[in-house]
Amino acid sequence: MGIIDFRFRPNTKETLDGIGNSPMFSGLCDLINFPTMAAQSMDDIVADLKSHEVVKAVITGRDCETTYGAQSNNQSVLDFVDQYPDMFIGFAGVDPHKGMNGLRDLCTAVEKKGLKGAAIDPYLAKIYSNDAKYYPFYAKCCELDIPIIITTGPATLVPGAVMDHVAPRYIDFVARDFPELKIIVSHGGYPWISEMINVAQRNENVYVDLSEYERSPLSEAYIQAANTMISDKVLYASAHPFVDFKTALKTYAELPFTIEVREKIMYNNAAKVLGLPAPQ
Repeated sequence: MGIIDFRFRPNTKETLDGIGNSPMFSGLCDLINFPTMAAQSMDDIVADLKSHEVVKAVITGRDCETTYGAQSNNQSVLDFVDQYPDMFIGFAGVDPHKGMNGLRDLCTAVEKKGLKGAAIDPYLAKIYSNDAKYYPFYAKCCELDIPIIITTGPATLVPGAVMDHVAPRYIDFVARDFPELKIIVSHGGYPWISEMINVAQRNENVYVDLSEYERSPLSEAYIQAANTMISDKVLYASAHPFVDFKTALKTYAELPFTIEVREKIMYNNAAKVLGLPAPQ
């Protein structure tokens, strides 16, 4: 069976340098001694993915120019997708503080440049996920019929970030107000594990990836829930290059999922979100 990786960024030299030198993540990178892998050419990266049965990988853009002065990397996402359209699926990063200009940029990225979704980082925008500034973007995603990734997690050593901005309880409001919007919560809403499980379970339109937190304290609840109450909601995501995708695949091979649930997590649930065919 093929695998869909819902959070992947190619480990080219430009990407690794960009992450390591960013005003948002330089402290985290120092803490974890990033990068832990060598830079590769795009041909080698794609060959590596294929050799491990990864058939599609979602690359998320990021735009936090207003709050952190970091230029949007949406163009690099477009470049990756243009080079390998059969492998990569691009999501456009959104800066909610850009208002109508940001909405126009999202429309152009989807309607004219072929990106397939949107991505937001509320802790980098320094507002809650249910802030009014996001609502025009959620409505536009519904109009364009595209999913949106909401990046969560503890925002370790990110200057000026407030962890509460990405608590799942606020995503619950968004799911209620936009029932047509497919929402993928990246990084599992950690550390609010039980809260995230319930938000995914109670809202038909909420999905979750557990990237980077599959073996964190109390993460056993994620696995229990994936095997029972949210088996149709969990998506495999490696968070490469913060986590080498080969390491992530090994982790998922070892986690105690049932065979049926493993197939859902590694391909079927993501295929449903992305409108891709079921495996033959």
